Amino acid sequence: MNTTETNGYGEPQRLSFPEDETRYAWLPMLLEAYYIADQGIHEAVRREEKQGRALACRKGCSSCCRTHTTIPIYPMELVGLYWYVAEKLHGPIREVLKAQLAETGLENTCPFLVDGACAVHPVRPMACRHFNVFGAPCSQGEDPYYTRRGDVLTPIKKYVDEAFYVMLPFYGAKSKAERRRILREGAHHTWAKVLNEWSWASLLQRMQQVDG
Repeated sequence: MNTTETNGYGEPQRLSFPEDETRYAWLPMLLEAYYIADQGIHEAVRREEKQGRALACRKGCSSCCRTHTTIPIYPMELVGLYWYVAEKLHGPIREVLKAQLAETGLENTCPFLVDGACAVHPVRPMACRHFNVFGAPCSQGEDPYYTRRGDVLTPIKKYVDEAFYVMLPFYGAKSKAERRRILREGAHHTWAKVLNEWSWASLLQRMQQVDG
């Protein structure tokens, strides 16, 4: 099992869960989509760094996880989160996360933020992967997308489209023509939920079932 999707902000690596990818037909699509997205982010960051810009995001920084209340998450990503949390997350962090999921709705902080770090980082949603800030770190409560849009990374469209293209068969779009149409019209974005508005009680229940 390889759970390293990047080496810091270095060259991305595709996540690999061979046994699970055999069991779940949707999983290879999701992991491939995330790999494509990570490649695009790597390329976009590299371009900005060549212009002399420095990435403000660092390990341990969790401002966006605490303050952003409209993070979109797509149905396939939800399936991936349920799988990863219920079947792959072990140790003390699992018990902490179960307690937090039981309290979801009491605050805006992402329920998967544990001790200032993302507990589901390998399978974090596309929106989280794409959100990167240059220059100064975010101030407390700041959403730089609105306060200094120029410092927020703009993803490279061809990578974003390709990542979603790979996922579309999960939603029943089998043909290339249908997938291209959905991307062209942006119809896939209407399927997104808001992460902080999702009821995580069913995930907690799933974890408890797995734990016996």
